Amino acid sequence: MKFYSVLSIVVALALVSGSAIAGNTVGQSGYMTSSSGSESSDESTGSVHGVAESVEGDEFDADIFQDDQGQSDLAVVADPFEGLNRAMFFFNDKLYMYGLRPIAKGYVKVVPTVARKGVKNFFTNLLFPIRFVNALLQGKGEAAGREFSAFFINTTLGFGGLNNFAQKYVGIQLEDEDFGQTLGSYGVGSGIYLVLPVLGPSSFRDALGRAGDWFINPINYAQPWELSWGAWGLEKVSWTSLHIGEYKAFKDASIDPYAAMRNAYIQNRKALVDDVAGAQKLKNSK
Repeated sequence: MKFYSVLSIVVALALVSGSAIAGNTVGQSGYMTSSSGSESSDESTGSVHGVAESVEGDEFDADIFQDDQGQSDLAVVADPFEGLNRAMFFFNDKLYMYGLRPIAKGYVKVVPTVARKGVKNFFTNLLFPIRFVNALLQGKGEAAGREFSAFFINTTLGFGGLNNFAQKYVGIQLEDEDFGQTLGSYGVGSGIYLVLPVLGPSSFRDALGRAGDWFINPINYAQPWELSWGAWGLEKVSWTSLHIGEYKAFKDASIDPYAAMRNAYIQNRKALVDDVAGAQKLKNSK
């Protein structure tokens, strides 16, 4: 029982999302964001790459740190529960800074970079069903085909996904797809802004999307439950270990970290739903 209790605490800490960016807001009940109408480079000059403590040559996964998104198509997103959301943001912030971050730092000390990138590649490959199914639901046949090809290549030639063989030697670039984006592609609006305990920034639509993706996430079907939770924890700790310092750099650069996070999250999600050039690319470690 003591082992299960300790394991549950560690995994809960590991599930905290450390994604964050600087941004600007207008008002408290709603605010305006912009999404890109033009192509953006793989590494935006507005990102926090230069001030991260230890990125160690890894690339961002889905460009949520990218703030060079253009200036077209303004969107207004309501935040009627700002007081509660700020409380959740404060809770998640402390859980990350004093829980997940120290664990990730310890992980860095005992696991070499190449192994941590291998773990990251493995989980990217393992979560193929989420991207594949949502690409199909959005009518993106070519993207679904690339997903299937990359999964087959990386699973076989990439030693179970540990090596991103498909990107490195075949040049297959994947896209970040989820059910929240699928709902958006069918015209479902973001709804109100939410900050979920442990999980981080979201919206009403994306919260529903998380529930939808749960059913096609193979990790959730691992048995016994300790294996499933352990896999979730390892994935989050591994990802965080490759991005230590980025969240803290974001906070240090923001006058109001909560407002900056809110703006950047909605801006990034809108760019993904609109399939903005450069925003969809899923950047995998080589």
